[in-house]
Amino acid sequence: MKTEVLYESLQALQRFSAMLLCLVLCTGMTVQGQSISSESIPNILIFVADDAGWRDSGAYGNEVIQTPNIDRLAERGLLFDKAFLTTAQCSPSRISILTGLYPHATGAEDLHMPLPEGSRILPDYLSESGFYTGHMKKTHYGPYANAQFDWYSEQLSEAFPKFLDARKEAPFFLWVGFSDPHRPYGDAPKVHDPEEIKVPPYLTDTPETRADLANYYDEISRMDGQIGRFTEELEKHNELKNTLVIFLSDNGAPFPRAKGTVYDEGVRTPLIFHWPDHIKDGSRYEGLTSVIDLAPTLLELTGIPIPESMQGESILEVMSDQTLPGREYTYSERNWHDADEHIRSLRTDRYRLIQNAYTELPHGTPADIGGSPSFRSLIQYKKEGELTHAQSRLFEVPRPRIELYDLENDQWEINNVAAHSDYWELARELGQQLNNWMEETEDFPPHLRVRDDHTDRMTGVWFSDEIPPMRNLEE
Repeated sequence: MKTEVLYESLQALQRFSAMLLCLVLCTGMTVQGQSISSESIPNILIFVADDAGWRDSGAYGNEVIQTPNIDRLAERGLLFDKAFLTTAQCSPSRISILTGLYPHATGAEDLHMPLPEGSRILPDYLSESGFYTGHMKKTHYGPYANAQFDWYSEQLSEAFPKFLDARKEAPFFLWVGFSDPHRPYGDAPKVHDPEEIKVPPYLTDTPETRADLANYYDEISRMDGQIGRFTEELEKHNELKNTLVIFLSDNGAPFPRAKGTVYDEGVRTPLIFHWPDHIKDGSRYEGLTSVIDLAPTLLELTGIPIPESMQGESILEVMSDQTLPGREYTYSERNWHDADEHIRSLRTDRYRLIQNAYTELPHGTPADIGGSPSFRSLIQYKKEGELTHAQSRLFEVPRPRIELYDLENDQWEINNVAAHSDYWELARELGQQLNNWMEETEDFPPHLRVRDDHTDRMTGVWFSDEIPPMRNLEE
């Protein structure tokens, strides 16, 4: 009993300290012209889709997919038109978002690589300042990061009322890690007609691919239904207006030449902010945005000092002023994910430059994609010599060391123009900028952190369930 009383007293002291800190730090801060005081610091609810492509909601222009709840968040909030992830891999992406660090700087750049001890993630800062923090469903951060949340559930919206009760009077931070639309497929309600779906040019337009895409859409719709149930519960508790709801994905769609790549289809993400009375309905931001800025933004919003170690920067002002310029560059990387890679990329408003370390091998496809009907259709077309240029790029050997794409004229990033006389000088300039970023962020050379493949790059066959140990080729 004494322990419970002491614990509650400490929580009350934390909440008082947080309010005092916010009163000092938040003076003069505005969102949509309103001052943010300690009394108006919101709860934070973050929805993270598992493998949802940026195009795949009605809010982002997909006319086939059924996502009414995601669309409603965008209609009554702020949609980021050009938001990018730091990597196209599940656990490294989530860890990067929560730490405000690029994957190579977290010490957890490979798939399922745990965050090292001593590293702090966003909920730890919030909890220290009086927030009650929770996590639902998918983690993949490792035990040290998992322990930085106050509360955890394997359930989704059905457990939300329990979380709201558990936090008592404290403001809350809840990270919802959906498992949709990650493979395997088949158990979501069938609500999409394969014949209505538009097949991207890098996939084969076959019945198998269309059915695969329809199943993927079905899982996104199931996730959308969960999002609706969460927001309904917020309304029941009279908390919707005082909650900043954020929706994004951890990487691109689980299809060939998307997830696991640093093309737009792999690292461009939906990003929506919804906060009634603080963000104007129907807002849209077209500036270049990186999710590495999410953690610093939320810290500034809640009045918590941003650690100097974070590599992201706050974009809080964008919530009230969408005319502000975006980033000049966003940066993304790909490391080990069933096959070893060391790919670094730079994106401007118009161009993408990619630097490949392993040019002698075809691109490494994640194991769950290798067994998909879409990938098997590509393999069949390859065997029959019927691949188009767009479809054959995935199997290209040798790969170019440098790739450059003009997104204004080539939205699917099919035609590498690095060697073209009109782009050659630009490729050189952007390549130098990418190298500068690698040096400034203390990126490691590929030979220092190497793992063997356990998925065949040409066939997509997953031949081992063991994650190979990391090696240093200098040793």
